Amino acid sequence: QVQLVESGGGLVQAGGSLRLSCASSGRTFSSYTMGWFRQTPGKERDFVALISRSTGTTYYGDSVKGRFTISRDNAKNTIYLEMNSLKPEDTAVYYCAASNAYGAPIRRDNYNYWGQGTQVAVSS
Repeated sequence: QVQLVESGGGLVQAGGSLRLSCASSGRTFSSYTMGWFRQTPGKERDFVALISRSTGTTYYGDSVKGRFTISRDNAKNTIYLEMNSLKPEDTAVYYCAASNAYGAPIRRDNYNYWGQGTQVAVSS
C-alpha cells in the first residue's frame, strides 16, 4: 500500500510561482512512476506531468510545458512540481499519483494510488 500526501498549494498572483510536494509512505517509492494531475469543479482530472521510475524521464501536458518542472527525490520518497509563470487557468486541485505501469502513463486509470489533493488558486 502506498499513501501519498500533497502539500504546498495556496493562493498566488498570476505570473508567480509555487512548489508542490508529494510525500509517500511506501517503501517501494522508487519502483513507481509518479504523476501530477489537476481537476476543476465539473471537469475531468487532467494529466499535468510525470516522472518515470527508473530513468527519471519526464513528460508534460501541453498546457504546462516550459512552465512546470517535475522532479523526484527517492531518498526522501518525495516528488515535486515546480510551477512558474502561473496563470489563472492553472487554478485547480492538484493530485499526485503513483503508477506501476510501464512507459509514459498519462491516463488516470494508469495510476494505482492517489493523494487527497492540494488547492492551487491563481488570481489575475
